[in-house]
Amino acid sequence: MPIDAVGVPSVRDENAVTRQQHASGPAGVRGTERADGLPFHPPAVASVRAAAGVMALLAAVLGLVGLTGWVFDVDVLKSVLPGVATSMKANAAVAVVALGVSLFLVARGPVHNPWAAGAARAAAVLALVLGALTLAEYALGTRLGIDELLFEDDTADVQTRVAGRMAPNTAAAVTLAGVASLCASTRRLPAWISQVMGLVVGALGMLRLYGAAYEVPELERFGAYTGMALHTAPALALLGAAAFLARPDEGLTGLLMNAGTTGALGRRLLVAAVVAPPLLGWAVLAGENAEMFGPRLGIALLVWGHVAALTAVIFAALTVGRRVEVAHGRLAWQVRQNELLQDFMDHTPAAVFIKDLEGRFLAVNTTFAAIVGVARDQVLGRRDLDVLPAGLGRHARDADLAMLAGGAPVQREETLTLPDGPGEFLTTLFPLNDAAGAPYAVCGVITDITERVAAQREVQRAHRRFRALLESAPDATLITDGSGTVVMANAQVEHVFGRLPDDLVGTRVVDLAPASRRRRQGALLGAYLRRRDPQPAVVDRNLQGLRADGSAFPVEVSVSSLQTEEETLAVLSVRDISERRRAEAVRAERYEQQRHIAYTLQHSLMGEPPTLAHLPSAYRYLASVQDPGVGGDWFDIIPLGGRRTGVIIGDVMGRGLEAAAVMGQLRAASHALAGTGAAPSRLMTALDVFVGDLAGQLVTCLYLILDQDACEVTVCSAGHLPVVVLPPGGPPGRLGTPVGVPLGVNDPGGVGLPFEESTVPLPPGSVLVLYTDGLVEQPGTDIEARIDVLARTAGMALTGVRAGPEVLDRVADLLIRTFITAPDDHDDDVTLLLLGVPGPAGADGPDGADGPHRPHGPDGADGAEEADRPDGPDDTGR
Repeated sequence: MPIDAVGVPSVRDENAVTRQQHASGPAGVRGTERADGLPFHPPAVASVRAAAGVMALLAAVLGLVGLTGWVFDVDVLKSVLPGVATSMKANAAVAVVALGVSLFLVARGPVHNPWAAGAARAAAVLALVLGALTLAEYALGTRLGIDELLFEDDTADVQTRVAGRMAPNTAAAVTLAGVASLCASTRRLPAWISQVMGLVVGALGMLRLYGAAYEVPELERFGAYTGMALHTAPALALLGAAAFLARPDEGLTGLLMNAGTTGALGRRLLVAAVVAPPLLGWAVLAGENAEMFGPRLGIALLVWGHVAALTAVIFAALTVGRRVEVAHGRLAWQVRQNELLQDFMDHTPAAVFIKDLEGRFLAVNTTFAAIVGVARDQVLGRRDLDVLPAGLGRHARDADLAMLAGGAPVQREETLTLPDGPGEFLTTLFPLNDAAGAPYAVCGVITDITERVAAQREVQRAHRRFRALLESAPDATLITDGSGTVVMANAQVEHVFGRLPDDLVGTRVVDLAPASRRRRQGALLGAYLRRRDPQPAVVDRNLQGLRADGSAFPVEVSVSSLQTEEETLAVLSVRDISERRRAEAVRAERYEQQRHIAYTLQHSLMGEPPTLAHLPSAYRYLASVQDPGVGGDWFDIIPLGGRRTGVIIGDVMGRGLEAAAVMGQLRAASHALAGTGAAPSRLMTALDVFVGDLAGQLVTCLYLILDQDACEVTVCSAGHLPVVVLPPGGPPGRLGTPVGVPLGVNDPGGVGLPFEESTVPLPPGSVLVLYTDGLVEQPGTDIEARIDVLARTAGMALTGVRAGPEVLDRVADLLIRTFITAPDDHDDDVTLLLLGVPGPAGADGPDGADGPHRPHGPDGADGAEEADRPDGPDDTGR
């Protein structure tokens, strides 16, 4: 029976009310349930089986009476009406006796004795054979020699036709009764088959009785065949009833015998249907026979009687039905509440159970069934020792008894060993009390806290590890809450601040700073804690600590955040950097000295390019912020006579004094070679040999000879960036010259790649822009695109203006600002050279130029004045 977790049947069963009542009856006798789900009382079933056995025995007695009449030739035993062909035939008497014995054995219940089962089936087969052979004789119109097999029949008259042959309706009833007994004796066939046949057998017997009661001879026999004996009719009625009641807990009989309201209603209706119509018919016939009224009035009275009887039955059924509806409504509400409770229990992650006071499980949820590894249907109704391992079952029972003895709820954490292994559980036990306050059940909630306990233990271990890590830190470590109050400190604070860790807990961390610094340092900490996602940071500028003796000292503070469930904590690692500050001061002094020497050395190596009246120029040099601030970039302007000028620009790979020294050697060598009038390719070849002798050096270089009279330029490049040319009135572009390998790539002892030079015409009024990669190279960008931006920027700045010294100087500033956006962080040397090319003499005025020009210093002083300054170029490189 599908009972839910709290012992209430499903609302889907129409007999739920009765099933619940009989599941725990008032006498403490639990009901039983058949396979089809209908409840019944075992005592009632036993009584019905006994009644069926009695009916079968009575039928057998009637058969024995008839058979005795044939044995001793006593007519009164053969027939209740001697002289009329209505005696019980010998074969009929044998069949009735056999059927009575068979159904008596079947009515006793499931036959476990094989001899009794065999006897029951053999007797049923005997009756079945006699009835079937007789029907075959009637159907085929022949004699099979069975009619007078036992006794000679001398009672046949004209109407009997065949001596000793049982009536056809008797033969049919005997055949059906034999089949019904065979079907009832096996549980493999549905019970309704034998029960329907039993009803048909009983109906055939009752039909003969109605004929006798109502004096209707047509109901005794069919046509001219032998009629059914009067005492055969009650025997068949009893056999039919026995066959119908032989299996009272199944089929149609189960509907009548179920302990619910449907069974009670069915029994009432059946009694009314069986008793009322015959009594009404008998009463009407009696009135007609007494000439109290005629047939028409009798029919009217019969109809009225049936209407009255049916009306009474209907109202009785309505009364029962109403009680069923009320009970069903109450139960449906209770079942709904129980279903909600069961759903709640099943969706509860904890294991929930309810037991009676004897330890039997009344309800469990799916979590409990999963924990114990047993299906819920196999848990209900069983005890702890039947479901749980022996040790755990005894422990659970002892816990229940202890809680009941105390009379109060109990909650405890314990380690339980389940089928899946040991675990940590929080067990809660409490009694369920009735209205009088007496406990009637025990409820338990078991929560798996294995992960929580493991997490707590891990937290404890982590706390110990954290404390050990905190104490092992070399710096004074302070942990503060969101308001800046110290909540934890390690032992190092005593060495740094001269105060014990316990003395600092509960104080403000800003009190560890001098009074003049507390406001600022407290604001810094507050701003850090107010960040949405504070990242670890180190602050060592203008922070001071305060020792216990009142002396201040510089500190470095590493601050990070520690997120807890309640708030964000700040972890401050404080280090005394007094010695560092003194060392830094010494290093800074030495660095400034070295930096001054490096600048002086580089300035002396680079020299000062000459100022040519026929060649306006402007240049910028920015040293790298790394190393001592010197590098390997250089350029030089070399007069070659007349209006011919050599211009060289190069970049020694690397930085520092070594690169500056190589640069100085190359500048001197290139200046000397250019002074000899060497062609650009020959000069580059000679420099390549020179660089090849310097191990591990790589240099890019470009040398050009500018001939203003011929309006042309000859260029040779050793891996250097292209020259940007800005023709007057035309778009900016690049000098289309071949680019060779950098200096130092060719093997000094072998034949290397030659350096090529090319001569390109140059319109008067053009501007040439020479530069090193420090100006245009930037990580993550395309250097070619940057060169295009350089060309466009310079071209736009020179559109519509004359390339005089002042103009070129402004353009140089513009390019530096455009490409070097963070001079303080730039990590490469930058060299920029702009040359204005007026053209042949007289092309731009009487002198062919705007006059002499030197780059301006930061205060407007000319280059000569800047060169006289002891510190060399200013921070912009001019």
